[in-house]
Amino acid sequence: MMNQNTHTNRRIVLASRPKGAPVPDNLRLETADLPPLEDRQVLLRTVYLSLDPYMRGRMNDAESYSVPVEINAVMGAGTVSRVVNSKHPDFHTGDWVLNYGGWQDYSVADGKDLQKLSADLVAHPSWALGVLGMPAFTAYMGLMDIGQPKAGETVVVAAATGAVGSVVGQVAKLKGCRTVGIAGGQDKCRYAVDILGFDTCIDRRADDFAQRLAQACPDGIDIYFENVGGAVFDAVMPLLNTSARIPLCGLIAQYNMQALPEGQDRLPQLMGLLLRKRIRLQGFIISQDYAPRYNEFIQAMTPWVKEGKVQMREDIVDGLEHAPQAFIGLLQGKNFGKLVIRVGNDSL
Repeated sequence: MMNQNTHTNRRIVLASRPKGAPVPDNLRLETADLPPLEDRQVLLRTVYLSLDPYMRGRMNDAESYSVPVEINAVMGAGTVSRVVNSKHPDFHTGDWVLNYGGWQDYSVADGKDLQKLSADLVAHPSWALGVLGMPAFTAYMGLMDIGQPKAGETVVVAAATGAVGSVVGQVAKLKGCRTVGIAGGQDKCRYAVDILGFDTCIDRRADDFAQRLAQACPDGIDIYFENVGGAVFDAVMPLLNTSARIPLCGLIAQYNMQALPEGQDRLPQLMGLLLRKRIRLQGFIISQDYAPRYNEFIQAMTPWVKEGKVQMREDIVDGLEHAPQAFIGLLQGKNFGKLVIRVGNDSL
């Protein structure tokens, strides 16, 4: 159900902190009155809401690169919205904007962090959250700046049909690399090869996954784009070549862990491998490390998207009320492509 009432606001707040995997009771849908607009403020109606794995970390009360969500506070998220009322001279009713409105129907902004959508994006507003947004920006900068791909190298990426992994694979292919995807299920693997253009894709659920990955990488792995961790990284480690590069943007397999499984302290093994093979492993946070280079990404990615050389499948779920279950499914790998909640109608 979509709320078009500009007097009340449905919002999803953090009701309690998860212990392990999130459950529906950790999130609460509530309704509140909207405050009156003050001078130089803008009232925005959310049209598209981005759901991303990093949000799981913000549900914990722990030190991280972003501030935890407070109990009873609205879950934060990137959003594409339309201006429905404005007391700011730079924004007018009907404008499309990219903002950080969170899991709610409406948000109020002072204009400082609002970005008007370009003409290209107004035609496809949800792309501002995906193929021309944060996930693709993460993929591009991690691969190009840290991975530094060279023609003929082997690039492996987990979650290959996801928002980040799909772009990594396509850009690596454009740079002349051999691309090996890893995904959960045969449907996703077929999509990675047939639609995204990966050279091959390995089902991480296969009993002989590690053996299949080794067979798919007879010359080893030069770049492994890490966004999963867990058993996938275990299978990758023995295949890494000397001077391999590992851009690290996420560890979705570990986000729900409360403690390291007994007997699985792999740090000594990993440290020895990094030393012996002179491997570069570098974590990065796109908003903190590369924000000044956003235009560099847009200038490279926009022509590829227009020409159909880079694409991103969207998994769109209708209704704000369905966001909690969709997010829980995201952490379980149930989404197929960039997960977006359609909160409201495109029209005013």
